[in-house]
Amino acid sequence: MLIASMIPENAMIYELRVYHCVPGACPDLIKRLTTITLSVGQARHPSGRLWTTLVGESNQDLTYFLKWESLAERETKMGKFGADPDWLAARAKTEERPIVASITTRC
Repeated sequence: MLIASMIPENAMIYELRVYHCVPGACPDLIKRLTTITLSVGQARHPSGRLWTTLVGESNQDLTYFLKWESLAERETKMGKFGADPDWLAARAKTEERPIVASITTRC
């Protein structure tokens, strides 16, 4: 990818993730992120900041911002987080009904 090859090796990588919630489920996603995802993530994997959309196309969006030392760090930590048994068990409990329709990610 041309743009990635133009980024200096020591440059920080910022990732913007927008979770597009199932209508009415944004409060459930916020609860999961603040009580489960961030506690598991901060202890073992990536950390980040989140906010909701007050003005814009959808108030069913939750934005999550992550900072990485490199794309390699992102790949390693996100892989570990995605396979973390505590995260998988906790996520399964919160998804008895769908809460996220889709996720948009940009780095």
